[in-house]
Amino acid sequence: MLKRIAFIFMLVVGMLALAGCGSNSSDMSASKETASSDKTEVMVLAAASLTDALNELKPTFEKEHNNVSVTYSFGSSGKLAQQIEQGAPADVFLSASKKDMDKLQDKNGISKDSRADFAKNELVLIVPKNSQLAVKSFEDINPGQLKNLAVGEPESVPVGRYTKETFEKLGMWQKLQDQLVLGKDVRQVLTYVESGNADAGIVYASDAKTSEKVKVLATAKPEWHKPIVYPGAVVASTKHSKEAQAFLDYLKSEKGQEVLKKYGFQ
Repeated sequence: MLKRIAFIFMLVVGMLALAGCGSNSSDMSASKETASSDKTEVMVLAAASLTDALNELKPTFEKEHNNVSVTYSFGSSGKLAQQIEQGAPADVFLSASKKDMDKLQDKNGISKDSRADFAKNELVLIVPKNSQLAVKSFEDINPGQLKNLAVGEPESVPVGRYTKETFEKLGMWQKLQDQLVLGKDVRQVLTYVESGNADAGIVYASDAKTSEKVKVLATAKPEWHKPIVYPGAVVASTKHSKEAQAFLDYLKSEKGQEVLKKYGFQ
């Protein structure tokens, strides 16, 4: 009888211990969820040409700012600025052109005091790696040699705007109209050339550097177009201005600049 009572006692103690473990496990799980939910998400709307550099920056920034989680949305600067103006959720805007940032600033879409230039770029003529096209300068481009020339849409894509300015300066824009294939952003222009769907294309030097499927034939002279400057700013409607500013500061820091240089930015 005593043995039976002792057995029941031990059984009850064991069940209570298991229940305690289950409670601790549940508490630990809840604690992890709480820790995860404590992170502030910073939404960064950025020019497509920044894709590779920003993706490399993300883990190092988050490691140094373990209370922040960064999410990117890439596209053409003009369309991103328009999205912000229309109320799209965003904390940071990184533009590939001064013009698109100016428009947003004029409409009080950004925090003016946070605005800063963080990179520069160059305009280059690219062709598929195996292309036999013999061109050493933009001035040497002959419309008769090309079936398709991929460029960014000039109205909304900064690289397209710089391209148009360049060819207008050279008196060639109208002559090339029948050859133009328009891309929604600079990465689509790069893809057209990589895939052979365009004989040549105009992209940033940084984009050309990311691809092993293309080669650079020529670089546009800076005086042919407006300066290719990348301004960044905290979006006025953000609820996370401190974290957004921290991301911008990191981009301008020595570590951030090293990564940008690695991907061809100046």
